[in-house]
Amino acid sequence: MRIAEGVYSIGQSKGGHVHAYLFEHGDELTLVDTLFDTDAALVVEAIARIGRSPGDLKHIALTHAHRSHLGGLAQLKRLSGALVHAHEWEADIIAGERLAQPVSMRPSGPLATYPMRIGLAVGRPKHPPCPVDRGLAEGDQVGPLRVLHIPGHTPGSLAFHFEQRGVLVVGDAVASWPRVDAGWPGFNLNEGQYRESLKRLAQVEAEVVAVGHGEPLTEDAAERVHALAAA
Repeated sequence: MRIAEGVYSIGQSKGGHVHAYLFEHGDELTLVDTLFDTDAALVVEAIARIGRSPGDLKHIALTHAHRSHLGGLAQLKRLSGALVHAHEWEADIIAGERLAQPVSMRPSGPLATYPMRIGLAVGRPKHPPCPVDRGLAEGDQVGPLRVLHIPGHTPGSLAFHFEQRGVLVVGDAVASWPRVDAGWPGFNLNEGQYRESLKRLAQVEAEVVAVGHGEPLTEDAAERVHALAAA
């Protein structure tokens, strides 16, 4: 689904209605996150629909190292040779050397999110490991995207801003499934950091907020993020 000029949303119901985002810039493509399925078929199909091939994919950037966002990474790396970018704190999880940190099992948030919470607790299902080529930090550039470090959900969570198109990819800092919410309650490893990061995202005033779980926010996006941050 096209959400802005040269920007496409790719989603699937698995992994909590997880979404990835594809960006065109000149002759190159940049992808943020890789969905749940390990065969990367949905991403490859989306690339073909816009008349491109996997070889045009030059950068894969990851918002954080939770299983739902890492499924197709290794296959896409094999198909495209793209550089893999992530925050250094997440790199050994992505490479399969460490399990993602589990979240609290205390009852909170929508019941529909509990399968993902249990999966984090037991480290299943595992993603095919893939090394990170480049560690990212605040202010770095990946293709057309500027990097924002937004710790809280995980220590190395990142957002990506395509300022020219008014698009902000926020990972799991905001969710629109099963409802529009400040992420998934109970999934943030550091609530204090998370609240500060959400306030910062609200200040970007993005026209489109591309979330990790659920459909991207394409109407009144900035106002909705402001409301979440204020609450």
